[in-house]
Amino acid sequence: MSTGILNFFPLTVFKTKISLENNLKKEMIDEIYRMEKESSSINLKGKGRSWTGDTQGFEFLHKNLKFEKFFIEVKKKLIEYFELMTIDHNQLDIYLQSSWATLSREVEHISIHKHMQSHLSFAYYLKKEKTDANIVFVNENHPNEFLPALFSSPGAQKKEIIKGRNIYNSPLVICEASEDEILIFPSKTPHQTQKNINNNDRISISADIFITTKVSKNLEHLVTPYSDWKKI
Repeated sequence: MSTGILNFFPLTVFKTKISLENNLKKEMIDEIYRMEKESSSINLKGKGRSWTGDTQGFEFLHKNLKFEKFFIEVKKKLIEYFELMTIDHNQLDIYLQSSWATLSREVEHISIHKHMQSHLSFAYYLKKEKTDANIVFVNENHPNEFLPALFSSPGAQKKEIIKGRNIYNSPLVICEASEDEILIFPSKTPHQTQKNINNNDRISISADIFITTKVSKNLEHLVTPYSDWKKI
């Protein structure tokens, strides 16, 4: 009898590239620096935490004309993502719910979080050097964890009960991405950026995407069309 490994139910993160002209990238970068200077709650930014535009009054980047061409390219990549998942996007309406920039200097980082108010999220790296921090995806479910907290226990790690990390027992994965690359993933996925990594003004753009059906008839579990909603 042969022995084999069967891996089921993977998390799929779609990584691709968006090529923008250098003058457009510079205009976008300058605009993000301007936003940082005009932050509405800069005193609330914790020590060692990255600047995030959605907490500083700049949560609708998609309304800024300087980013219009960028979001046109984002739409193309979203269509590619749906094609990968064999989803008929023509039956769906896709909304940019919110979008913002993040700026990380020195060892500033973004703590673990997830975006439960939306369906898809992305991270695009407008300015990033190879030595800058990467995004980290965290596994909450641990389908192979046959002992409680075995894969995430500091004690088990220190005692080397886990002799090595691989796709079967890792509680998290560091996803390397380069400047101009975009990562698209389900919003419910816990993620953060690497800690204790020195950043040279790493700038990324993120967004939350909300999806409704165009026609809700006989579709019980999809969100109904926005045009059929009523404010009360």
